[in-house]
Formats: sequence, structure tokens, C-alpha cells
Amino acid sequence: MSDDNYKKIKIYPAQMGTQNFGKLQVDVTTEQGFRPIPNARITITYTGNPDTPVEEATTDSLGRTSQIELPAPSLDYSLDPASDAQPYSEYNINVSAEGFDSVDIDGSQILPDVTAIQPITLREQPGTQLFVIPPHTLFGDYPPKIAESEVKPTSESGEIVLSSVVIPEFVIVHDGPPSDTSAQNHYVRYRDYIKNVASSEIYATWPASTITANVLAIMSFTLNRVYTEWYRNRGYDFTITSSTAFDHKWMNGRNVYDTISQAVDEVFNNYLSRPNIRQPILTQYCDGRNVTCPGWMTQWGSKALGDQGLTAIQILRNFYGANMYINSANQVSGVPSSWPGANLTIGSRGDSVRQMQEQLNAIAAVYTAVPVIAVDGVYGPQTQAAVTAFQQTFGLPATGIVDLPTWYRISGIYVAVTRIGELS
Repeated sequence: MSDDNYKKIKIYPAQMGTQNFGKLQVDVTTEQGFRPIPNARITITYTGNPDTPVEEATTDSLGRTSQIELPAPSLDYSLDPASDAQPYSEYNINVSAEGFDSVDIDGSQILPDVTAIQPITLREQPGTQLFVIPPHTLFGDYPPKIAESEVKPTSESGEIVLSSVVIPEFVIVHDGPPSDTSAQNHYVRYRDYIKNVASSEIYATWPASTITANVLAIMSFTLNRVYTEWYRNRGYDFTITSSTAFDHKWMNGRNVYDTISQAVDEVFNNYLSRPNIRQPILTQYCDGRNVTCPGWMTQWGSKALGDQGLTAIQILRNFYGANMYINSANQVSGVPSSWPGANLTIGSRGDSVRQMQEQLNAIAAVYTAVPVIAVDGVYGPQTQAAVTAFQQTFGLPATGIVDLPTWYRISGIYVAVTRIGELS
């Protein structure tokens, strides 16, 4: 069975019975430099009726629409493993802006009670980009994971190039099974890749601990591929594939969800490990409904444990054993400098504060909701206000404190807007 063999059933509001709503926010940026595009025109239609707009919007100075409320199916559909009903509604999104190409998204997925974030990048050239989003893996029909050893011996994987676990700036995603030479390779920022996969493989309406457990499993699996150079040691020029038989389902152009995005931002430098094993564990899983996989996590099973109040690590240990631990990578590739080791807040001083202030000012030149501040190495009320504005702009908890997720998010956005990390 190939990834193309799936069911795709359209469900529209008139068929849903009790009406529920989800929210959609469209974020429009340039392809180079991660710069917001204001006054982009957004037209939203039902996937089954693309000629009749249901909503129209224009992006603001941050390149974003307001959160648009859209009809969605019953919340129960995404919470009940026995339900055969499609748990999300599907919309087409057209985006255009003067001086850029246009983008058509066919099948953006709206779940009830959460916000779908649809990222769009526009190119400064004529034409139209078209993205057709396949069904969610829990609703569609995809090949099950081919079992592998969770730890890769050196003799099996070839020479392990990395001496320690490093969070990469980018992963190269081969959009198909490894042997498909016609499939395209995509350079995707690591954090964006994880958000895309999690949004494609679990439902954003699930308990927070379940979402975090699944995100950790996805990240550990991905970092095992990075650490062992799994595909490169086999002669391929990519990091990972989008085939569920081999890796995880990444969907080019799809939306992500606020609950999943927040979970990834909180734990993005973590992975799963076992005692005396250096490499991240290749944490495999299955849905637990259509496919069973003893010894692996099941997605629906993790949802049930989250409902019972178990924490993310308790959920993971329930499936993978008591000797599974959450570990942290000390090195994050593509950022100016590593986390200083302690939160920056009112009263903090020194080079780390100064560097963070400089980065915020570079971001403020592009994202004007962030105020320009004095670069003096002193964390005062002005710096706190700028940090809070940054956190609000990029979907982080607005604490005004630079914790680890905020530090690396500032660094990542700084690199993007100054093009330090852009691929040539």
C-alpha cells in the first residue's frame, strides 16, 4: 500500500448536526528573510465548493489575519477512537499580494476548539503555488511503520558522524519513500518540521500531556535519524522521508495547531534516551486502532492515558518501559550562541542580556509590534516589555521572562530575518 492510497471524505457544516467552530489564522511571509507581508488578500472557501467564498480577510502589519472562526465537526469525533466520522472540516485558502506569486491551499484542516495556523510563504515571481493537503493519518489510510531496532549499532548504520546530540537548524525531507527518485527534497526548519508532523499524526484537541508525549517521541525519532546520519550512510542526500512506512508523515503546505505549536516550543531541545545509550531512541508508534504494535506507543492509547491525568513521561514509560528518560541537547545549530543556563529577567545583567537586546532590535525592524530598546546589557522594564511583545507576537507564554524556549525562539527569528541562516 502506498501513501497515495487513502480515503478522503468531504464533510460540510450542513452534515455536521450540532455546530462547532474552530479558528484559522493565516500567516504570510516572504520566501527569503521571513519578512511579513501586509495587505495580502485571503479568500477562504469550502473544499467541496471552491467557487463560493465563505470568508475574506487582509493581513495586518505582521503579515497575519485575525483569528477567523469557521464551522467544524463535533469535538467528539476527534476524541473517540471508535468514530468513523471525519473530525475536521476542510477549506481552500487562496493568498495573493502585489508583487508576489499567489498560493492555493486545498484542504486546510480545521478542528473544533483549537486554532489552526496556516503558514504561507510568497515568492517574488509570477505564477501560483498549489498545495493539496492529504488526510490526517488517523483518518486516512497509510502504510504502517516498518519495524526497526530502536538503537542503531555502529556496524548497522555506518560511522556515526556526530559526537553528541545536536538540534539541527534544518532537516531535509524527502517527500516520498526513500527509493522514489522523483520525490522532491525540502529544506525545513527543524521546529517547523516537528510541528507539521505532530499536526499530521495526532489531534490537537487531545490532552496537553498526550500532545507533549507524542511530540517527544517524534523529536527523538527524528534526532536519531540526524545523529546516526541514517539515510546519508545509505547514499541518500536527505535526512528523513515523509513516508509513514519508514518515518513520519510530513505534509508540504499544511496548517499546524496552536496547542501543538506551543508544546513543541516548550520542549524542542529534548529527546528520549535510555541509560548508557548516547543516541536518541528511535521511538516508533502506531495508531492503536487500525494497527497494533506491542512494545511501541499507540496514539489512541496515549490519548486515553492523558485523559486519566498521566504526565507525558508517565505516558511514555507506560509504553516504552520505566528506563525511558527525557534528555536535553546542549547544542542547537544555527543560532548565535547557546542558552546562558538561567532565565533572564528583571535585574539580569551581562553579555547574554546585551546579545538578546541586539537580536530583539533586529527583529523589531521587521516585526514592528516589538519595540526598539536600549542595548545596555541591563534587563529593565523596557527590555521586559519588548520580550513580552515578542512572546505575544510568536505565540509563546507572555511572561516577560527569557526562558529557554524564548531564548531560542528569539535566536531563531533573528537568524531568519537577518538571513544568517538562509540557504543559498
